[in-house]
This record gives sequence, C-alpha cells and structure tokens, in this order.
Amino acid sequence: MPVIAPHSLSAAALDWAALLAWYDRARRELPWRARPGETADPYRVWLSEIMLQQTTVAAVIPYFHRFLQRFPTLDALAGAALDEVLALWAGLGYYARARHLHSAARLLAARGDWPRTAAEWHDLPGIGRYSAAAIAAIGFGEPVLAVDGNVARILARLFVIETPLPAAMAEISAIASAIAMAPEFRARPGDATQALFDLGASLCVKTAPLCTICPLGGACAAMPRGLAAELPRRAAKPARPSRFGAQFWLTDAEDRVLLRRRPGHGLLGGMAELPGTPWRDSVPWAEAEALAQAPVATTWRRLGTVRHVFTHFALALDVYAGAVAAFAAADLGGYARHTRLLAAEPLPSVMRKCVRLALAPPGV
Repeated sequence: MPVIAPHSLSAAALDWAALLAWYDRARRELPWRARPGETADPYRVWLSEIMLQQTTVAAVIPYFHRFLQRFPTLDALAGAALDEVLALWAGLGYYARARHLHSAARLLAARGDWPRTAAEWHDLPGIGRYSAAAIAAIGFGEPVLAVDGNVARILARLFVIETPLPAAMAEISAIASAIAMAPEFRARPGDATQALFDLGASLCVKTAPLCTICPLGGACAAMPRGLAAELPRRAAKPARPSRFGAQFWLTDAEDRVLLRRRPGHGLLGGMAELPGTPWRDSVPWAEAEALAQAPVATTWRRLGTVRHVFTHFALALDVYAGAVAAFAAADLGGYARHTRLLAAEPLPSVMRKCVRLALAPPGV
C-alpha cells in the first residue's frame, strides 16, 4: 500500500485488512469485550467506557468485576442507592462519573431499551463525544470512530500532525471522520475501533513505538521520517498548584467516628469525608488556625500529613485526632459510623488515606 501523504484526507483509507487480521490474532482479552462470534453486551460496553474515562485498563478491571458482581444488570444498577454505587467506586477517582452513571442507569431503565446511536448516547449524563462514539460503535455497530488518546496518537503519526495537543484535536477529529467513511471500517466498526485501541496500547505506544511490526507501518508517514516517537507533540503544561487543608478524626467512647457529606456537585461531590477546614491555595494552615475550625473543643493531636494529587492541583492535609465521650453528629453537620464499618462508606481515596493514618498503630 502506498505511503499516506501527511494531512491527505483523500488518502485516509488505511490497510484495514492488515489491521483487522492483526487484531483477530492479537486482540486483548478484556472482561467487557465480546469474544469472536459473540454479540457485544451493551451494559458491559457502557459500564466499561465510563470507568475507563481518564483511568487505565489495569486499574479498571477489578472495579469492573466488583460492579458486575453487585450490579449484574442495568435494572440492578438503576435500583441501587447512590451511596452503594459511590462506595463501590471509591478509589477509582473522578467521582462525578459514578453519579452520572447512576443517573443514566435510571434514565435508561425508565426508557426500556438501549440507545443505538452516538447522538442518543451523548444526551445521557456523563457521556461525552468520545464515550458516545465508542459505545455506539462497539455496542451497536454504528460506523463512528471514537478518538481516545491511543487513536489520537496513531493518527498524529500516520498523518504527521505536528500541531501540539490539544490544539491538534480538531485536525485529528476531521481525519477520524474521514476514516470512518471507509467501507472496510463500516463493515466492522466495533472491531476496527477496538483494533486501533489495542494498536495504541501495544505497538504504537507513547515511547519506543514498535514500528517495524506494526500492521499499519506501510501507511505511516512518520515512520520513514523518524518522527514516530516524537508525535504527537504536546503543549507545555502549567505547573500544578498546591492546596492545603486539615481534617479531623473525632471518635467517641463507642469507637464511632464523625463523618460528613460533601455537596452533591463539584469535586468529590456526594462523597463522605472527615470534617475539616476548607482547602485553600498556597498557604498551609497553622495548627492554631486549623484547630479553631475543629468540630468540637477537645485535646487534638496532630497525626501527620496526607498528600494526594488531583488532576489540577496537589493537596496536603494535616490530620488531627481527638476523642470525646459522646458527640451529637447531626448538630455537628454530619453523621457517625463505627470505625469497623468505614470500608462500606463512600470515602474517596484522599479520605481513605486520612483514615489509614488515623487507624495506624502508634509509631508506624
């Protein structure tokens, strides 16, 4: 096959026969993926695509298995309490995805059938253009190409797109739309999409791509020019800012701990947390300043600092422990849970770090 000229949409017909033959031999076995000859399960496809947003396959697989065990069907997920969904999601991050998943499940259950097109999926909570296209192509055979990080990297190399990301996405999306018109893609859109996902995950990787054994090597404009490892280029990221706060581990004589619920919107929305100060920029909280915002007046002992990195900032939390004979949780804007029951609470990863610090034996 002749080399595809950079930026040539008219030459966007790739060697699908070679790519799909490679995929049929080397495809990854994933718990949400239909085996050859099987029909894709829309519930598994949808659930996996939501979990995979900004998360690696390796991290998702154990969560996916736990979710299926507890919520084996759409109706089971739709009928569950949000707290139970959030508790199973805890540790996977980006918790708005769990809230949107639960909302969408209830809408889908009420609807009574599955949407079949990307446009319909895009109307549901928490489903952007990429996820909608992936679900429609893999689950229902709509000829649309979902552009994730793997596909963007492949196309940037095939067509030598040197504009840095994210600015290059407009050009990459235009090429993806042209590619999806190819008859070979339209014949097997789900497999073709997943073939590109797998190619980017195994051969056309970020560093040291395995160009010599790539099924699309003959169509790649970057490889003969020695540019594959350099593409796609990325705009420089600004430095991640730091934020600071303090959290309070307050227990009573029955070994119950005070928790509160975060607002239902925004960062970690709807999750449980230890009470604490606001998280502020730049300046750490002095101990006296932090303890002035403690939920009760008692003797507080500083346990240490928990550090956690979010997408847009790094967080440092000083954790303080205190004990009283009893506390009125509702009057303190929260609720009480026995410490042995905390594993079932919808605590995000950063709060689980605080809990582990509070429960660690002295000196550990």
